[in-house]
Amino acid sequence: MTAVYIAAMAITTYLIRMIPFTFFTKKIKSRFIRSFLYYIPYAVLSAMTIPAIFYSTGSMLTAAAGTVVALALAFFGLPLIVVALSSSAAVFIASLFIR
Repeated sequence: MTAVYIAAMAITTYLIRMIPFTFFTKKIKSRFIRSFLYYIPYAVLSAMTIPAIFYSTGSMLTAAAGTVVALALAFFGLPLIVVALSSSAAVFIASLFIR
């Protein structure tokens, strides 16, 4: 039974990747569609990341503190490791004061 599930997921994954190559052989010239497709990866990444941020700490306030720190440091163009470590430290410090 497990093999059937694995085969179904393999076929589904293959079809998702194959269908765009099959149907869209020419370059997309519509400026609207190209700009729409450009932002899809960012939208999907945000949709997956934002809920994970707020459910990972167990407290909305500590998650918000880490998010604010991460957004502020990212806005100023700091490296990803600095942003990640600083936001983690902010969550830790906030969790000491917020119960």
